[in-house]
Amino acid sequence: MIGDRVMGHRVIRTAVPAEAERVVALHARARATYYPDGAPQDGTDWLAAWRSAIERPDGHVLCVVEQGRLVGLASFRTPEGAPVHTVKLFQFHVDPDHWRSGIGTALHTACVEQWRADGRHTAVLDVHVDNRRAQAFYARQGWSPDPENPPAEGDHHLWLRYAVPGERPGKERGTTGE
Repeated sequence: MIGDRVMGHRVIRTAVPAEAERVVALHARARATYYPDGAPQDGTDWLAAWRSAIERPDGHVLCVVEQGRLVGLASFRTPEGAPVHTVKLFQFHVDPDHWRSGIGTALHTACVEQWRADGRHTAVLDVHVDNRRAQAFYARQGWSPDPENPPAEGDHHLWLRYAVPGERPGKERGTTGE
C-alpha cells in the first residue's frame, strides 16, 4: 500500500475501520448531488458496506484528509472474475464543499500510483448517466468509454476504461518488440 502522501495540509492515506461513519457521511453528501430526485433508498446498509470495503484484504480504500476533515475517498479492487491485471474503481467521491480544489485530481493520482505498484494495467468503473460532473472529471484524467461494455437502452450507468501508465512485464524500454 502506498505510504501516506502529504501535500501541504492535505494527506492521502488508507482509511481505517474507525472512520467508517465519516466515510458514509461523505459518500452520502457526494452521491446526493447527482440524483435529480434524491439518492435512491435501495436498502443498502452503507455503514456495513464501507466497513467491509475498508477491511477487505484484497481491496483498498484511500481517503483524503485536509485539516483533520475527511474530504475525499476512493475504493478499488480486482472485481470477481476479472483478470488479475484489472482493477475496478468502485467508489470515488470528493466532498461537494471542496469541489474544484484539486482533491479529486490528487486522489486519482494516488489511485494510479497504487494501481501501478500493484501491477494493474487496466482500470474500469461505471458512472451514473446523470453525473455529468464526474464524467467530465474522468475524461480529463484519461478515462474513455469501455468498448467491451457499451451502454444498452435504458442503462443508468456508463462504463469507462483507463490504461494505467507504466511498463508492462516482458517489454523492455527501447525495444520494438520485433
